[in-house]
Amino acid sequence: DVQLVESGGGLVQPGGSLRLSCTAAGFAFRFYAMSWARRAPGKRLEWVSTISDNGRWSDYSDSVKGRFTISRDNNENTLYLQLDSLVMDDTAIYYCAQGGKPSSWDVQHATDISQLFSAWGLGTQVTVSS
Repeated sequence: DVQLVESGGGLVQPGGSLRLSCTAAGFAFRFYAMSWARRAPGKRLEWVSTISDNGRWSDYSDSVKGRFTISRDNNENTLYLQLDSLVMDDTAIYYCAQGGKPSSWDVQHATDISQLFSAWGLGTQVTVSS
């Protein structure tokens, strides 16, 4: 079975940083594009970032571009998300997911993460607060 386990979330002040990790098991991690998504309280699920299988290509939502960095270690079956210059609007549960960047239409109309990705973790909470 596919297993994705996120870690690294926590409470941080505005302007601070966190590094999220996602360990993968049960599938050939190196052959899959991987993504991060998030859901803030009372808000729609939001795609955050995607990285290609070999790590050479990545993309970000406009809301995090220039502040977040996605990376991966295919030898360790681990996906990362470096969160810098955090703001209160970044408060959310962050999910690691198997799969590439979903279409804007799909993201706009999805009511559940299962509609966007083939597998996902339980999430890790990031809270930005002073």
